[in-house]
Amino acid sequence: MNIDNTQSQMRKGVLEFCILSIIKQGEAYPSDIIEKMKEAKLDILEGTLYPLLTRLKNAELLTYRWVESNSGPPRKYFSMTDKGELFYKELETTWNELANAVTQLTSQ
Repeated sequence: MNIDNTQSQMRKGVLEFCILSIIKQGEAYPSDIIEKMKEAKLDILEGTLYPLLTRLKNAELLTYRWVESNSGPPRKYFSMTDKGELFYKELETTWNELANAVTQLTSQ
């Protein structure tokens, strides 16, 4: 059995929740999201992040606005919609239940 594959699957399972957690703190530019994920030791590539942001936007959980940049093309800043806030609360509840169950099972 390959530990790398198992670790990757575990990270993928929490990726959406982590990204939404960052955006919930305030409007976010994708490179800022990548940086915060790296700081938390959850590296994510642009090729993974952008499709996920698009999927969350298409699900009406996120919205974005364009901001002109002095050093290149306009930047897309993402924020959470009301629907996204409700979805996040449900994910947070699920995460807390799961984390508590795993802690209970692994601390014995």
